[in-house]
This record gives sequence, structure tokens and C-alpha cells, in this order.
Amino acid sequence: MSSKEKPQLVERLIGAGTASDAAVADLVDEVGLDAVVDVLTEEIAFRCPPAENTTAVAIALDVTHGARRRRAVFRVCRDEPIRPVDADGVQMVLEFDVTSLVRRIFGPLGRRRTGDFGNTFLPAGIEDLGYLRDASMATDTLLAGCRNDAVDLGALAVRHGSDKWASLHWYTPHYERHFERFRDRDVRVLEIGIGGEDRELGGASLLMWKRYFHRGVIVGVDIFDKSALNQSRLTTAVVDQRVPRDLVEVGEQYGPFDIVIDDGSHVAEDIRTAFQTLLPYLRHDGVYVIEDLQTSYLPEFGGRAGDVAQPNTAVGLVKQLVDDMHFRERETAAGRRPSLTEASITGLHVYHNIVFLEKGTNGEEGFPGWLREILASPEQS
Repeated sequence: MSSKEKPQLVERLIGAGTASDAAVADLVDEVGLDAVVDVLTEEIAFRCPPAENTTAVAIALDVTHGARRRRAVFRVCRDEPIRPVDADGVQMVLEFDVTSLVRRIFGPLGRRRTGDFGNTFLPAGIEDLGYLRDASMATDTLLAGCRNDAVDLGALAVRHGSDKWASLHWYTPHYERHFERFRDRDVRVLEIGIGGEDRELGGASLLMWKRYFHRGVIVGVDIFDKSALNQSRLTTAVVDQRVPRDLVEVGEQYGPFDIVIDDGSHVAEDIRTAFQTLLPYLRHDGVYVIEDLQTSYLPEFGGRAGDVAQPNTAVGLVKQLVDDMHFRERETAAGRRPSLTEASITGLHVYHNIVFLEKGTNGEEGFPGWLREILASPEQS
């Protein structure tokens, strides 16, 4: 499968997670069972939590489609990455119909955990009953990768090494509050800033979002090349947040987005450039997030120390957007066409160091001018 064909198949499988059985079968017939299983096993390996068993266990995943069968074998052991391997002797076989497995992985949250697979426990390599515990732990680990549970975002942040929770920031409860409605959707998420700068690979938050949005496509951009992070449902691009042309290219190639998160340079001018450039590529009903508002008060980030944030900062942008939401109530609105922010920002939710901006149709008239005139007339006094 080519590098262009695989992302297309992934997105088609995401869509198949909520489609009919016949639609899933047609897709498998079209692209082949092997190609589908390759995508599913990569996703399963990514979703598996760290293994706890100290003795290695080989588990076969048999995926069937009619008379066809494809086997993938996983070696599961503590402190080792979980991935398909070449192995002959296996201790456990798990068998899924391909439609059931697609439902488990890309279907709605909370799918059943039993009644849709078969298993066979084999004696290969088992010398004593103590091995049964390791085999049980390893099987549970692999089955966890075959589920789409609503995993706590804070726990995912810690697992993948993101600083959005329990470290420098305490953002994940706010994210969960505003992103809950997206969890079962085939969302597209853009995050500015991948982390690690030029010394490390980074990508902790991108991996966190990939696991949290089990049907999502995640795009990360950074001024450094982070293409080593590219994998199924996760793509990176080299982008300078200061350059509108770079941002437009990302919007045209990967958008429109349901969610945009600015965790980039945190420089005041860059934040405003990214917001103004990317807002047109945010879908109606989408959310735009700006992290680390504290830099509005730091001179090294284009802010200014003092009691009040300046208009050119991120906090200044938030204050401006409050006015923009109420443009109909301002005298300057008479007879002119509203700007994009005036017409489309419908909600702002500000927390410590982070703001969530909601996009929609800001069409509420508010308090009509003609009614104000009536109430202000002498007859009403």
C-alpha cells in the first residue's frame, strides 16, 4: 500500500466504524483483508497500555472475513514495545470477525467487551501454572488495545508525557469539558507546536489526542521537522507560525478542522497571526484553543509586565473578541458588514492560562435599536 493510499484507507475505516455491516464487508472486499488488518493491528498496538507481565507471551490475533483469515502475532512483555512480530509458537489465540474488530476500534465509545470474539489457550511454552498469570495479564493488555473506552485525558497525558496535566499545567479537565461532544466523531485536530524543539522528537500531546479521539485524524505543525512521528492517523508538517502562507497551506491540505490548538511559540504576535489565518479553516461548531495566556504579561513573549494585558497580546485578543461578540450593540456597527470574528465567534470560555473559542453563527440580534428608542422616548418616562 502506498504512502498516499494508507491515510485514505484509515479514514475510510474510521467511517466504516459507524456504517452498516454490508458497507464494512464491501470495503474489505475492495481493498483486501490484509490491508485492513495491517491498519487495525497498528491501531491496536498503539492503544495497548504498558504490559505488566514479566514473562513474554505470544498472542495471535486471527481476523476473519468469510472464508478468509489473516493472523497477526503480538509479543507482550513488560518494558517492551507491543507490536506485531514474526513468531511461530503462541500461547493464546483471539479470533475476531473483521466487522466486529472494526466496530471495536472505530465504532462508538463503550462497545461490548465480550460476546464478539473467540479464544483458544494453547500449551506452547507453558511449563507451570504460574505462567497462566502472565498469559492472563498479556491477553488483557492486548484486548485493551482492541477497545475504544473513554480513557481519562489526564491519565493519557501522564502516559504519553504531555505537560497538560499534573505538571506545569492543569488543562485536561477543561479540555474534557469542551471536547466531550467530539469524542465519538471523525474529527480533524490541528495542534501548533509539537514540543522537543530541535533536541528531542516531542509529540506527547499529539499521541495523547490520537488515543483520546479514537476516530480522529491528528495534524501537528512545528518549525522543526518532526516527520519521524508520522503514523496512522497522525501527520506532522514543518510550518512557521509567523508566516501566514505556511498556515494557509496547512489549512488547504489538511483542513477544515474541528479543533485547533495553539501550543506553539506563545509569542503575542504569532498567536494573533495564527488565529486570524486559521479561523477560516475552523469548521462551523468548531473550537479554537489558545494555551499559556500567562505569556501576555511576559516581555520576552511580546507581553508587558503590569496589572493589565496589552491589546496586542493573547489576553488582549480575548478582550477584543468579547467586544466582537457584541458588535450589534455597538454604535460603530451601524451600516457596516461584520468582520469574520464578529460574525462567527459565539462563545469564549476563559480559565487560568487557557481559553476556548467557539465558532458558529453570531446572529442573535440582542436588544433592538428601535426598542431602545421607544424606551428612551419622553412618553415612556
